[in-house]
Amino acid sequence: MFRKRGPKMTDDQHKPSNDRTDTAAKTVTEDGLDIPDTEADNMAEDAETAFPGMDGLDEGMLGQVQEMMAKLERADELEKENADLRGRLARLATDFDSYRRRTQEDVNAAQGQGVSKAAEALMPVYDDMDRAVSMGAADPAKLIPGMQAVQGKILGVFAGLGLEATGKEGEAFDPQWHEALQVVPGDEDDVIVQVYQLGFRMGDRLVRPARVVVSRKG
Repeated sequence: MFRKRGPKMTDDQHKPSNDRTDTAAKTVTEDGLDIPDTEADNMAEDAETAFPGMDGLDEGMLGQVQEMMAKLERADELEKENADLRGRLARLATDFDSYRRRTQEDVNAAQGQGVSKAAEALMPVYDDMDRAVSMGAADPAKLIPGMQAVQGKILGVFAGLGLEATGKEGEAFDPQWHEALQVVPGDEDDVIVQVYQLGFRMGDRLVRPARVVVSRKG
């Protein structure tokens, strides 16, 4: 007895049906995000855990849920990065505050040393002035030479500190260093003929302008 054979299967029918290509299959969300099927399956499982009863959702709704899960994961990563940046910023602020405090302490120490140095330089001047006043009390004629000596010593102390006197009689008037209080007739223009207050400069920086009277040809 012969059995009836069925239709012969072609080679294509022997091959297992598979619509996937050689590359990894991907799920495309509505925003155009390509998510590998494996990750999509995992996300689907996470979504099912977070939202039970999702078996009845259609593919569109499932894709939206998967996209939302992906955004939540990205938001968690951004939150961690933000926390790390806040920590770094806090450390930088602490370091800067320490640097500012140390700098201010150095400035205060330098100012204190400068004041101490200036006072130490002026102490001998005070001693000379005290002697000049004592001598002038006994003999007034000696007061003027004594005070002139003290005046010269003070200028020497200023020079040691880097100060240079400006605005002397006979000096050419310079508005950068001098302040003209009055203009009087004279043989030449812009010549200092009288000094009310001596000025001082330190290099190219004006410390105090000289207050002077200036001549002008009539």
